Amino acid sequence: PQLVAAFHSLVGLAAVLTSGASFLAVTSSGMDQLDGMHAVAIFLGASIGGVTLTGSVVAFGKLSGMMSGKALQVPGKNLITAGLALGCVPAYVVYAGTADPTLALEMLGGGTLASLALGYLSAASVGGADMPVIITLLNSYSGWALCTEGFVLNNEMLTIVGALIGSSGGILSYIMCEAMNRSLTSVIFGGTPAPKKKALGAEGADLGPVQEATFTDVDAVAALLVDAKRVVVVPGYGLAVANGQGAVAEIAKLLKAKGISVEFGVHPVAGRMPGQLNVLLAEARVPYDVVFEMDEINERIDKADVVLVVGANDTVNSAAVEDPDSVLAGMPVIRVWDAKNVVVMKRSMAVGYAAVENPLFFKENTDMLLGDAKVMCDQ
Repeated sequence: PQLVAAFHSLVGLAAVLTSGASFLAVTSSGMDQLDGMHAVAIFLGASIGGVTLTGSVVAFGKLSGMMSGKALQVPGKNLITAGLALGCVPAYVVYAGTADPTLALEMLGGGTLASLALGYLSAASVGGADMPVIITLLNSYSGWALCTEGFVLNNEMLTIVGALIGSSGGILSYIMCEAMNRSLTSVIFGGTPAPKKKALGAEGADLGPVQEATFTDVDAVAALLVDAKRVVVVPGYGLAVANGQGAVAEIAKLLKAKGISVEFGVHPVAGRMPGQLNVLLAEARVPYDVVFEMDEINERIDKADVVLVVGANDTVNSAAVEDPDSVLAGMPVIRVWDAKNVVVMKRSMAVGYAAVENPLFFKENTDMLLGDAKVMCDQ
């Protein structure tokens, strides 16, 4: 995902530089050489490109761990964001109405600087499980930036391809927000709300019940899988990090050879980029007819003898259903806990990207198998 964000930043940078260079080239002999369509395209290209550039750089930093994944909290953040966006309007009015190339260039530069700040603030204000939406939104921005480049350069191919990328990215952002029970405006402007803390006793002790997880080992999990009739595998970002898709596919192949039904359930926002897990499973030659979306697998998961969760956390977090105070409350998740047995395979008991504890780990029918996904599956 961070590589995709880096590519998006290059598209934004290209749009900013192309717009600036085109303006200088066209207006070298006066503003009268700049027609209305190209004037609009140049300004939009610089503005959209600026948002895409800094927003993608921030997304890259967050996803790669170079920056904190938490949402930036700044007093009056929404007012600042709105001010930066609206500030581009008078800049454009002066830019389009003046006959002075120097003044027009200053307004173009001012609008670009405002868009750069807007991109940084917008992306930095998003954290936790909302990051996949920002990736798709930046994908849309990069498409529209490319589209404006097409107008600036009189290149129909860039215009058409950019419009396709921009519109598809916007649609995908909407679909992902629906899958997370979030609105696009709440993702962009709201950040991720802080989870409510439980009441503490006089000495600061948590008054809630102490929860203990049940741990297991590879041999026990292998025996559980072999004895099952129906197995469901729910992959997550941890599988992608460990590059364990081939090992999981091999397990599914071995179980199928023993007459055991094996299905895969993929959440719409599994991983940190839309479709990441679907691509990995396809790469490992997992048949398409055994890979199901969240709604489909939820209808049959209660009939599974074993659910093997490999590297997933937030997308199987039972707090989304059971805890109305959770920041994930209302988010559709794969209800793995409805199965007879659940084995969660992950590196540690740490929280997921949303920074929310997962009660699934402490349920009676859940066993924890800690370790690298690929190593555990190979064993």
